[in-house]
Order: sequence, then structure tokens, then C-alpha cells
Amino acid sequence: MNASEARLLRQTWLAIAALVLVRLVAAAVTPLSFDEAYYWTWAKHLAGGYYDHPPMVALVIRLGTMIAGDTEFGVRLVSVLLALPMSWAVYETAAMLFGGRRVASTAAILLNVTLMAAVGTMIVTPDAPLMVASSFVLYTLAKVLTTERGAWWLAVGLAVGAALLSKYTALFFGPAILIWLVAVPKMRRWLLSPWPYLGGVVAFAVCAPVILWNAEHHWVSFIKQLGRARIEHLTLRYVAEIVPTQLLFASPLVFVLGVMGLYAIATRRGGAYVVRALLNAVIWIILLYFTWHSLHSRVEANWFSPIYPAFAIVAAVAAHVVKWGERANRLVRFSLRWAAPVGIAMFALLVIQADTGLLSGYRRDATVRSIGVGWRELAPQIEAVRARTGAACVLASDYGTTSWLMFYLPKGTCVLQANQRIRWVNMPAPDVATLNGKLLLADEPNPEAQAMLAQRFTRVETVGEVVRKRGPLVIETYQLTLLDGAKGDALDNSPPPEMNGRSSSE
Repeated sequence: MNASEARLLRQTWLAIAALVLVRLVAAAVTPLSFDEAYYWTWAKHLAGGYYDHPPMVALVIRLGTMIAGDTEFGVRLVSVLLALPMSWAVYETAAMLFGGRRVASTAAILLNVTLMAAVGTMIVTPDAPLMVASSFVLYTLAKVLTTERGAWWLAVGLAVGAALLSKYTALFFGPAILIWLVAVPKMRRWLLSPWPYLGGVVAFAVCAPVILWNAEHHWVSFIKQLGRARIEHLTLRYVAEIVPTQLLFASPLVFVLGVMGLYAIATRRGGAYVVRALLNAVIWIILLYFTWHSLHSRVEANWFSPIYPAFAIVAAVAAHVVKWGERANRLVRFSLRWAAPVGIAMFALLVIQADTGLLSGYRRDATVRSIGVGWRELAPQIEAVRARTGAACVLASDYGTTSWLMFYLPKGTCVLQANQRIRWVNMPAPDVATLNGKLLLADEPNPEAQAMLAQRFTRVETVGEVVRKRGPLVIETYQLTLLDGAKGDALDNSPPPEMNGRSSSE
């Protein structure tokens, strides 16, 4: 490595470290989203699987809270820091596949300035460890290609297994790898080698806890998530959402470079065929599936997270490897120059808006209900009513409110979701004596629900009302209802809809 390359490498890692530091600050000051609070409850009761997802996100949060405690910063700490190994893997992969430090540096930087990576690692969801594992799937496959050593297939299996421990979307890596091996003549020899199959055994062994947990719980998580692929009707209403949401999540100028890179490698430019085939397989199988999925159901923007390491690399290829005409070259130069400033500004503005609502004039936006702004002030008010009424436990009717209550109420306070008990199957069963005493329900005002409660409890009394606010904006109003004298089960223990009416004992 010459002096110029060493300086570029140093500047790259200083920039990435600075971006990670900014995310750590944002992580400390931003209240938890309801999903993060939910995954934090998982981290308190580690298991091989959960109703919604595999366990990796719970492990990530558990490590962070062991270091920094049960705070917003602690919940997010390790997730944010995972951007460092992710960036390393993308850097090394790009360097191996395209033989240039400039391409590698650009790929690592572009990935970090996307909202998918910046927000996706700061707001802890299964997509954060999945994106990291995806970068190592690419890295290990690049090692297979460049070293031609079969033992690297074991590392591929380890990376795919880690991805499967993060989110079931990682299943797409199997057919992507198979397509790559079949499509590239020089790679077909691996199909006659035991190494890829041994790698598959490793992946299976790594994700075995998820399989065992599902086997013990009637395969409910598999049924829930894989059931999303079931087609009941076709519609075009969701297809049009994909491009604008990815334009935002990639940040506009990274998106432009990435699309140009995809076009280049699809038209046989930008690297050797075997490299282009690898990137195409990893990106397009997921992209095409979710496009198909959008014909019958909404596709959330974060579902595309596993393609982002490869997308950042093809964006860097567009910037440094492909030879463009004069007009396209001007677009590339402009996008490359301003991609980082625009991405950083978008992240900063998003955090400011989510935390304060200032940029929208305190009106509602997409973040207002999902980010727990106002819970730090709301929780003491609910605790005061609970203490005044002598309620032994606080109930909620949705997992988000339940999780926020668990996180923001004083530690040790009994909090339960009154329904969907499958979500809490890994937690100790609630004490029967507690459930037979006074309970405080925090829920949005609903006369019909109040009437149903009167059929299940001898005493149903409204004892207060509290509001969650962001600045002057009222986000939600919670009616506090005292329940006493359960006439039967205080909780709704109905089986989840995925079980088709079967009880959990069947």
C-alpha cells in the first residue's frame, strides 16, 4: 500500500468513525421506538426464537444493556457499533472484487450515508444485524472466488447462519448463491465439491436454535412470517411505493449511483462476469421477490436491507469503474460529491424531526406514533395513578404500548399485554394472585371495549386520563381504567391466528 492509499484508508475510517459517533449521540437522546422497546423485552428473556423473528436482535440489545444499562443508549449501543465490522466487510469485499482502494473506500462511505444504514443501525431492529451479516456473506463469497479455497465455504455458512438468526429474509441467500454457481461456468465445479454443502450444514447448525424453538411452539414464527407470501388478491397500489421509499432510504444521490451501477453490471460493464453475476444474484433475487410481493401486500422499506451492502458496492462501481459518456459522467461526479453531505443532512433532519416535531411545525408525520417521544413524561403519571389505586399490575392491549410501559415505568413494575400472549411466551407466567387483584388498563378511549370489560370484571372504573405529546402536539390519549374482580381469566389466552384455532397444548 503506497502513501496515497494509506492516506485514503485513514480518511475513510476517520469518516466512518465520525458517522458512528454521531449515531451514538442520536441514540442517546432519541426515545425508543415501540419495536425497540419490544425487542428490549426479548433481551430480558433470551430464547432460541420469538413469535415475530429469530433471536439475534435480542442478543445485540442484551450485549448493549450489559455495557450501558437499560437506557436508550444501552439498547442501541452494540447495534450502532456493528456499523464498523459491516463497513470493514464491504470495504474488503469491494477491494477484492474490483482491485481498487478507491472503489472500496467509496463503497464503505456510501453505505454509511444511506438512511438504511444510519437509521437502521441506530434504531435497533432485526434489519441491523441482518445487514451486517449480509455484508459478511458477500465478503466470504468474495473470498471463495479470489482464494479458490473450499474452506471458505464454511465461513459462508457461518455468515448465512448469522443472517438467518437475524431475519428470515436471509433464506434468499441460498437460491442467490445457487444461481451464481450455476450461471458462472468457472464456479460450477463447486457443485461437485463437498465444501458448499458443508457450508450449508454450518448454516443449518448456527440457526438450529430457531428451528428447535419453532418446533416447540407449533412452528408459529415460521407460519407467521412465511405466511406473508400467501397471495389472496393482486393489486397495483403498493408497487408504486417501492421506488420513492428506496430513494429516501438509500438517500437520493446514493440511489442514483446504485441504479447506474445496476444498469452497468446488467449491461456487462463494471468488472468481470463472475463478479457481476455475484452482485446481480444477491441483489436481484431479493429485489424481484419484493416487487412481486408488492402486488398483493405492502413492502416495508427496511425489508430491502440485505441488498444494501451489495448496492453500495455497485454504486461505487458506477463512480469509479464504469466509463460513462459526458452527460452521465457529470451526473456521477455530482452524485459522488454530494452523496455524503446529503445523506448526513437527511439523517440529522430526521432525528431532529422525530425528537421534536419542529420541522413539520409540530404536525403529525410518519415518525410521530412509532418513536416514543413523550413517554419519559407520561410514565410517571401512569405510575402515580397505579400507586394511588393500589393496582398490582398495568395492562395494555397492544405490544408497543406494553413494551413502552415495561421500559419507562419503574423497573420491576408488573406490566402485561392483555391479549396476544404468544408474544410473551418466553417470559415467566404472570402470578395468578396478581391477576385476581386490582389491575390498571392503559388504552385509548373505546366505549365498545369498556362494555366488553364490564362482562369480564366486576369492577370497571375510569380513574384517569393521560396524554402523550410531542411539543404542543397530542400524539395519543390513554384512558386509565381500574379493573377488579376478574370473572374468569384476566388475560385473553386465545391462540394466535396462525394456529387456526388450535390451542397451545395441541
